[in-house]
Amino acid sequence: MNNEEKVITFKDLGVIDELCDACERLGWKTPTAIQQEAIPMALKDKDVIGLAETGSGKTGAFGLPVLQALISRPQRLFALVLTPTRELAFQIKEQFEALGKAVGVTCVVIVGGMDMTQQALELGKRPHIIVATPGRLVDHLEKTKGFNFKALKYLIMDEADRILNLDFEEEVDKILKELPRERRTMLFSATMTSKVNKLQRAHLKDPVKVEVSSKYQTVSKLQQYMLFIPCKHKHIYLTYILNEIGNQSVIIFCATQMSTLKTALMLRNLGFTAIPLYGKMSQNKRLGALNKFKAKERSILLATDVASRGLDIPNVDYVINFDVPMHSKDYIHRVGRTARAGKAGIAITFVSQYEVEVYQRIEQLLDTKLDVYPTVKEEALVLEDRIAEAERFAKMEMARLDEKGGKKGRKREAGDDTEESLGVRNRINNNNNKNKKKKFKK
Repeated sequence: MNNEEKVITFKDLGVIDELCDACERLGWKTPTAIQQEAIPMALKDKDVIGLAETGSGKTGAFGLPVLQALISRPQRLFALVLTPTRELAFQIKEQFEALGKAVGVTCVVIVGGMDMTQQALELGKRPHIIVATPGRLVDHLEKTKGFNFKALKYLIMDEADRILNLDFEEEVDKILKELPRERRTMLFSATMTSKVNKLQRAHLKDPVKVEVSSKYQTVSKLQQYMLFIPCKHKHIYLTYILNEIGNQSVIIFCATQMSTLKTALMLRNLGFTAIPLYGKMSQNKRLGALNKFKAKERSILLATDVASRGLDIPNVDYVINFDVPMHSKDYIHRVGRTARAGKAGIAITFVSQYEVEVYQRIEQLLDTKLDVYPTVKEEALVLEDRIAEAERFAKMEMARLDEKGGKKGRKREAGDDTEESLGVRNRINNNNNKNKKKKFKK
């Protein structure tokens, strides 16, 4: 083996033995590029700005230094991690608890959609680490008696560009005012926006910038394709492709909640195990949907962009952009759900006649032209009548759920992955038995 091929270990980066053992238990054999750059700097007590593509191991890059500092000088309310979404918060908590299991690290998640009184009780126990979304954290800083960050040693902002793009700037400012000036700050982001730049200038002290990829790019093992099709044929080609690829795991990104639900119901009607994930679901249902997909009980996850950042789902074979993302940087994050941690993956983007301009901006950002995904038009269009029928069923089911929600005085969460909603096909098809058990898979 040549010297230049020498494998770098976590121990080489200065990580202590207890945490090296934890990494081994988690199957982290060697540090990723961002971890190699960020960990030594953070262990020298430097403020760090880390820029790295999605799926590059950013959680380990801040988690290990924070835990190492906590082990050397234990205290309660030691670190705060801010994240843009609830799902990402729970994932970060899982990683902290797995890495810090041997040393008894306590970590709580403070996010919206959960009971505030219960959260206040958990904060009262003074955990070592808090992982939070900005809005709910501000609620507790303002309303929960005795809760403050006067002794905090570490602030981490993960997916900082996303936090600021979601218009959390006011909440972030309120939180920063409550933190001690003498602290370490680590800011991680997939993209460096002007808002992130402004934030780091104001709140980081002589930060070290570590950057794994300077221009926007996707993981090298990701195969990217596009498909130019009429808007009215999107469901037809989606079904055609899902039939072709068989029982692989797929995330389908849709632009709106309505589109997510309609497409999920349509696919279920055709016999696919599809499950929706979107912002207005309750926290328990969102986590339930995610866990079913992770456990491979469902092979297709349909999501709005709420799910496109930071979700650590290890094995996704395909990402399909049913709608072109309006912000071209979001494309990077959507397709970052596949080809993670050195595995291969495929991303396909549907481009309709109304999305050409937005799609061209993505090609400019990537500085490349995507290949056309191979399809046989005649084979796809054979499905037209069956898809039209499934779309009608989906529409009827959405109307029924809306009506049911109205009677209860609140809008029921359409698309719940319950036996009731999975049985929609059977109820509707009672009048049409020939379709009742029709499966649409090879």
